[in-house]
Amino acid sequence: QVQLVESGGGLVQPGGSLRLSCAASGSIFSITTMGWYRQAPGKQRELVATISSFGIRNYADSVKGRFSISRDNAQNTAYLQMNTLKPEDTAVYYCNQLWNGVYYWGKGTLVTVSS
Repeated sequence: QVQLVESGGGLVQPGGSLRLSCAASGSIFSITTMGWYRQAPGKQRELVATISSFGIRNYADSVKGRFSISRDNAQNTAYLQMNTLKPEDTAVYYCNQLWNGVYYWGKGTLVTVSS
């Protein structure tokens, strides 16, 4: 069974940095597309970033230049490096995987940006 487990969320001050990890199991990780989404209170879930099996990256305009998505196929793990964090980045961040035509989701990790 596919399982995605996020980690690395927490409380960080504005301007700070945080790195989220998504450990994947139950799939052939190297041929998947990985993504990060987020959902803030009262808002719909939105795309943050994706990375294809070829390493092609896509970012939401709101995070371009601040966030970076990466993957380590040897570790079956995707990452989201978040820099220059803003209060509006506060949300539950979800890991997403597309494999064999099916989308899978992690349970999310909370990121709170506040002083």
